[in-house]
Amino acid sequence: MTSDNIASLIYLVLLGCAVGSWFLASGRNNMGKTLQMAAVWGFIFVGAIAAYGLWNDVQRQTLNSQMLQLGDGQIVTPRQPDGHYYLTLTLNGARIPFVVDTGATDMVLTRSDARRAGLDPDTLRFIGIANTANGQVRTAPVRIDTVSLGNITDTNVRASVNDGDMTQSLLGMGYLEKWGHISISGGELRLTR
Repeated sequence: MTSDNIASLIYLVLLGCAVGSWFLASGRNNMGKTLQMAAVWGFIFVGAIAAYGLWNDVQRQTLNSQMLQLGDGQIVTPRQPDGHYYLTLTLNGARIPFVVDTGATDMVLTRSDARRAGLDPDTLRFIGIANTANGQVRTAPVRIDTVSLGNITDTNVRASVNDGDMTQSLLGMGYLEKWGHISISGGELRLTR
């Protein structure tokens, strides 16, 4: 706990004691009714504290996972608590979640995401080599018929399918450069065409 949190807690305890003392002093004649009202106000007080304490978590979960489309040709997505930016694109009609990776050359699909996009990884030729943080992996060059983000659709998009273990597909520079302008500031990733 920080010193500000401790000071706030002391203030709330003193406020609760003051309110409780007032209830007891004002209701000496009808103690049962006073205790009932004190319990109701106690629950309201605890509920308000819980709502205040959880508000940032609720807001982060609802707002941070949303991509916003600001007019034609502009997409904004907030940075997630893990420090990454995520976008969900539609590849050949299938919604695929990506982590934005400006260090990746291409759009890189996991085998399972490639399958969801209508590609059969078992028939692909893994002739490329990619150097990753986990070492070298084999890749197969592919073309995606349609790739949509918001109301922007591109056709015949170059991508790679990773033959190694990968938890999520990567949205690399090969696709991001199609947007023309990429900016990251204030905890937001902004793509503009």
